[in-house]
Amino acid sequence: MYVCGATVQGVPHIGHVRGALNYDVLRRWLLHSGLDVLMVRNVTDIDDKILTKAADAGRPWWEWAATHERAFEDAYTVLGCVPASISPRATGHVTQMVELIERLIERGHAYASGGDVYFSVSSQPDYGSLSGQRLEEMQQGETAAEGKRDPRDFTLWKASKPGEPSWPTPWGDGRPGWHLECSAMATAYLGAEFDIHGGGVDLVFPHHENERAQSHAAGDGFARYWLHNAWVTLSGEKMSKSLGNIVAIPALLEKARPVELRYYLVQPHYRSTIEYSDEALAEAAQGYRRIEGFLRRVASARDVRVGEVPAEFAAALDDDLGTPQAFAVLHNTVRDGNTALDTGDETKALEFAEAVRGMVHVLGLDPLGDQWQDASAGGGETKALGTLVDGLLAERTQLAPTRTSRARTPSATS
Repeated sequence: MYVCGATVQGVPHIGHVRGALNYDVLRRWLLHSGLDVLMVRNVTDIDDKILTKAADAGRPWWEWAATHERAFEDAYTVLGCVPASISPRATGHVTQMVELIERLIERGHAYASGGDVYFSVSSQPDYGSLSGQRLEEMQQGETAAEGKRDPRDFTLWKASKPGEPSWPTPWGDGRPGWHLECSAMATAYLGAEFDIHGGGVDLVFPHHENERAQSHAAGDGFARYWLHNAWVTLSGEKMSKSLGNIVAIPALLEKARPVELRYYLVQPHYRSTIEYSDEALAEAAQGYRRIEGFLRRVASARDVRVGEVPAEFAAALDDDLGTPQAFAVLHNTVRDGNTALDTGDETKALEFAEAVRGMVHVLGLDPLGDQWQDASAGGGETKALGTLVDGLLAERTQLAPTRTSRARTPSATS
């Protein structure tokens, strides 16, 4: 499974981590089902936005990227994500990107012009089939370039500009295009064809469409299945830094425990938009506490093991990762367990509790597990939360207008 990870330009917000949590639940369910799962989640550590923000802050681009990569990893950890099998950085895979470009040029699907290299979208017959668009209706969203044979062609390699990092290639020094990066990294670790490719719904076009096109054009089967998680919105608009409507993770963790935030983000179906509000987060926290309270009631008197999940729960997750239906089964079981406790049937209550632990274990929400055992007292997540907050404060300091000097940007080839 390959998941498009973060472009590490700033601190993570809930729009970023929602997708990571959705694919974490999917991975946990596949592992529970007996499958061996290799999960690759990339890091885009070279990008126009990273270069711009680092320059504005007077910091080296590589330091800026590394600082915010750590903030993202801390966010994934504090919210209970199983670590990725590997998290490859784009800058560490330029060799594979150059090799992919060479294959595309040899096959007649790409061409060089003035130090740039472009993919010819008209050369790929199935271009547009992932996003369901017709070629004549498409716009890549790239700036106009004189070297393009067709304005819809997209950039595989960007010629170097003064002061920007660059790598040597047969077409001149430069840096990779965004779409190229993921194709090269996915196939480097998962092979020419793999099972699942995930990412946000905003990546369907152009990013995933272009990934698919260039990979197929190179002769790779690439992803068999594509999954796209929906946005988290605020006042009806996608949460994004460019719109200035983000809700950063450190701020949210002042309002809810990490496990409660995880519950809030994984309960809706991954393809359903979440309209964020403090009230909805508080309601989700109460929902989690009902589960937690039941399990702790039973665990105070009996040892509660992780039991088998109910068939209805399994059927829900087998059907396009149907978390709303799975949570309904979970809460019904909690209700039945509390009823058993209230009537003094401790044996039946234990059966229900073990089923509940089985379900919350799959969802990464087990209050009796190691991850959240001390959550009520702020236990294991305190360090990661502190790192996130420190990162947010550091970003504010770096962006302070009093900074007058600019750090020199070293060449990526040095």
